[in-house]
Amino acid sequence: MRSFVTAVLVVMLTLSAWAAGVVVQGKVIDPGGSVIPGATVELVSAGKAVASTVSGADGTFRFANVAAGSYEIRVTLSGFRQSRAAVTVGGSSPAPLTIKLLVGSLEESITVTSGSPAADSKARKPAAPPPPAAPRPLEAPRGVGGGVPDAVAGGVVGGVAGGMATGGSGRYAPGVNAYQPPDAEAYAAIDENTFRRVTDLPLSTFSIDVDTASYTNVRRFLNEGRLPPADAVRVEELINYFHFDYADGTQGAPFGVTTELMPCPWNARHQLALVGLQARRLPPGRTPPRNLVFLLDVSGSMSSNDKLPLVKTAMKMLAGTLNGEDSVAIVTYAGWSRVALSATRGDRKPAILDAIDALSAGGSTNGGAGIQQAYDIAQQHFVKGGINRVILATDGDFNVGVTDMNDLTRLIEDRRGSGVFLSVLGVGTGNLKDATMERLADKGNGNYSYLDSLDEARRVLVAEAGSTLVTVAKDVKIQVEFNPAKAAAYRLVGYENRRLKARDFNDDQKDAGEMGAGHAVTALYEIVPPGEDVGAPGVDPLKYQRPVDRPEPKRETIPSNELMTVKVRYKQPSGDTSTLVTVPVVARLSTSPRNAGFAAAVGEFGMLLRNSPYKADATWEDVVKLARENRGADPDGYRAEFVRLVELAASLDRQNSMTSISRR
Repeated sequence: MRSFVTAVLVVMLTLSAWAAGVVVQGKVIDPGGSVIPGATVELVSAGKAVASTVSGADGTFRFANVAAGSYEIRVTLSGFRQSRAAVTVGGSSPAPLTIKLLVGSLEESITVTSGSPAADSKARKPAAPPPPAAPRPLEAPRGVGGGVPDAVAGGVVGGVAGGMATGGSGRYAPGVNAYQPPDAEAYAAIDENTFRRVTDLPLSTFSIDVDTASYTNVRRFLNEGRLPPADAVRVEELINYFHFDYADGTQGAPFGVTTELMPCPWNARHQLALVGLQARRLPPGRTPPRNLVFLLDVSGSMSSNDKLPLVKTAMKMLAGTLNGEDSVAIVTYAGWSRVALSATRGDRKPAILDAIDALSAGGSTNGGAGIQQAYDIAQQHFVKGGINRVILATDGDFNVGVTDMNDLTRLIEDRRGSGVFLSVLGVGTGNLKDATMERLADKGNGNYSYLDSLDEARRVLVAEAGSTLVTVAKDVKIQVEFNPAKAAAYRLVGYENRRLKARDFNDDQKDAGEMGAGHAVTALYEIVPPGEDVGAPGVDPLKYQRPVDRPEPKRETIPSNELMTVKVRYKQPSGDTSTLVTVPVVARLSTSPRNAGFAAAVGEFGMLLRNSPYKADATWEDVVKLARENRGADPDGYRAEFVRLVELAASLDRQNSMTSISRR
């Protein structure tokens, strides 16, 4: 069977005597040295699994009290070939065992012997060298700020599922946002939402956002031992990276609406309200037919191993999930665009893999011409009721052809009316055009993901392909009306580039965000109760107007125990008329706000990274405590990873502060 080789999974096994018996333990990592959570590890004796575990957020696994005997260690992970290795447990520990697992289907397997790298003479040879090895993650003491020793602030740290990134050329300056990005990386400026008086502006309106690129990009910076630039931190994307325990059906909509209310963790005088949407999940095996056109940037800037080679591996992983009802095409662009693979049935995997292997980078970037060609192919093979999508993979560096952002967005806006949507996969470091890619995905009714590792590529294109590709609701807008008797002011945390005017909510011509199957959308409002200082400036008395003897009529306040009303408008994927969902929220603290608790931890983390003027009493220690208390179910290990990223950020922040003091 043809294997899909471009990534390698290495399991480092060590055996050690431990109190009442022998412990078999190890770590699951990728070829760059970054750990991979979520791999199933089995201890097999006489063909039967006697113990099973899952690699944790740090990639480690452990079997305790293993009796003497001969065993097989079996490691499986979706998108990879199964790995097997023989282990003998006796009076002393055998030599550490290295296992290499190649990308492919679970039906394939590799067997290795102790101390030898995996060998597979029949494996496909990768068209490009594997990504460079990243340093092993440093062992860190527990506790806030102890994620890594302070000395790593200027170095590179391997990450919990990241680490393919190869760095950039930035410089440091004092303070929490000390890293100044190289000129080649571009981020849109963020003007943070302020507190709004309810008596002046009772309505808050915004388009939903399901992008996650900011979280993985922030993870990339931290894993490299650098704090991210403030404008790389979009708080709503950090929060929406995580899944929550929300209802998935409300008033017949293809999503559910959940609300929670809790004290605000970073300001004891305020409250924090959560609004959560959860799209219905696809039943297993029910993915609609897929008409996919990959639009690949193969310009010279894509030659590094964390760019085109990573994208090629991701495409091979996706190819392994395609069937005869699916079709895939590949359009490449550099100085010119060309069709590298015409629309091909998904079960013709050898042809697809050969086309992927033949890809190489070189030349300048003519993105506009490639986009037009990709849309043409997608429309020619349009599948009614299926997934029709162009997937653009790039570092965002458009430098010839259609380069004007307005021209690009108009082109994409014109094409989305055909039912073909655009998703964007961002890759690479030092040249990342984050603002460009985010805007293109927004205008194309798609989503923007940043691939900082092979594991993230698997998450986006394989594990969560439903939420990434299958749209269940489009033009989703949220409007919250606050009750002035229960709230003096409010502030929407994040969503700065998704704000809408109040009248846009009922305007079906106004574009908004899309939700995919299984997507979760979370928004947080910091609320100032009546009687508390709002903190928002007022206005001076008017010079050319003065009060008249007869007072002007005032709006009557309707008595209610409600804090606010949440309204959501959405359209069916092929519809043009919106449907309204309305959910009232009572002004009563939730008894168990687990969702709001973890979301608040992520939001507070984002404000600290941005050094937000609204962070109030926020601390790294409080973020860690709040996240651990509200961690809940964590089958994929991402929440545990988040805690480690917070600890790493705290250590880097402290190191930068010490450096600043020493230079004074």
